[in-house]
Amino acid sequence: MAMDTSLRAIPAERFDERSARHLLGRAGYGGTPPEVKQLAAQGLDAAVDALVDYPVTPLPDLEPPDLDPDVLRLRTAEERRAIREARRSGDQDHLDAVNRENQANRRKDRQMLTELRRWWMQRMTRTPRPAEDRLTLLWHGHFATSHRSVRDTYLMYRQHALLRGHANGNFADLARGIVRDPAMIKYLNNDRNHKNRPNENLARELMELFTLGVGNYSERDIKEGARALTGYGVHDNEFRFRENQHDPEPKSILGRTTNFDGDGFVELLLKQDACAKFVALKLYDTFVADVGDVYDDVPPARRRVIDAIARHLTRAGYELRPVLRTVFRSRHFYDPAVVGKKIKDPTQLVVGTVRTLGTPLRNRAVVDKAMAAMGQVLFEPPTVDGWDGGRAWINTSTLFVRQNLTTYLISGRHPSQRKPPNDPGYDPTPLRQELDA
Repeated sequence: MAMDTSLRAIPAERFDERSARHLLGRAGYGGTPPEVKQLAAQGLDAAVDALVDYPVTPLPDLEPPDLDPDVLRLRTAEERRAIREARRSGDQDHLDAVNRENQANRRKDRQMLTELRRWWMQRMTRTPRPAEDRLTLLWHGHFATSHRSVRDTYLMYRQHALLRGHANGNFADLARGIVRDPAMIKYLNNDRNHKNRPNENLARELMELFTLGVGNYSERDIKEGARALTGYGVHDNEFRFRENQHDPEPKSILGRTTNFDGDGFVELLLKQDACAKFVALKLYDTFVADVGDVYDDVPPARRRVIDAIARHLTRAGYELRPVLRTVFRSRHFYDPAVVGKKIKDPTQLVVGTVRTLGTPLRNRAVVDKAMAAMGQVLFEPPTVDGWDGGRAWINTSTLFVRQNLTTYLISGRHPSQRKPPNDPGYDPTPLRQELDA
């Protein structure tokens, strides 16, 4: 039977518990049998709206992460003068004290990163707005930025807040915000992008990985785009436009010549047909099927769906809510070729196990180690390309880690432990009763 590629909504009567379970697993992280039944009872339109329009859902008291924005603060002019004087005079005691302070601040920053990572995992397991975090994780992998290079946890959190704030909003706003995001600017060295020494990193990734995709621009477009982004830098924790470092001369990008700055450069990219298609491909790969990020490698039938999603994006002015509503109600989304045929990333596996089975999150150090072994460490994607996803998650090593971790979440016992836990802390009886009902 041919796969249904239509984006028309399924008949209302087709939205049953199986469909609700599929929707909750893809748009969020799954749910318990009562949650699935409740979603199914709402009907297709109300269920999709409840997930996609999550700001209307009350959020329980989830404490924000305790982060100090001044751990890696800029030194004052007086402090810098004292360091220069110590170097000039050979005051090694003063320099040693400065070095000890730097090392202590770096340790505190790494501790904050661990807490930030664990805060997000806890939030994902508890939030009544699962699509919010599912979308935030999507954009975290799309606009990939790693603490390994940024080396500032507070800036990583600031970027996280940007992605979360626009997660189901307007992709254009996300693209505009990312070229002014301090973490991204540091990660791609745009704070070194000077009119006399252009740095092409941000311009290249903005076109290749964030908006257009490979093959939809030239090397000259990258060089001219880098000129447009000159002067976009960071001061302490904030974006700063340094006009004296910006190239004010006309630039020729994608066939247009004018005095582009970074904002104008982004606006030009958003107007390209390739941009809507690239974002549609990302949405499809995240929520529908593992097809990767190269459009030409996607099977023709699925390309037709992606093209249709791209047209919806264009008509909606990059507003994500109406596009997500269309996808999550569509015949294609509930086709047998789509349901049950997507590989979960490690975050989905962990959070989905906790949310669906009701297990404790257990020892966070054990979970963190398993996440790293499975290949997904939050706030530290391996490259600017993010995580490959799909079949890349599965190999002979990660399959064992996945099994051992889910066993640990359920039983409280890890294969590395010789003795069983005194208190497993998990009673599956309510779940079994629901399944037997």
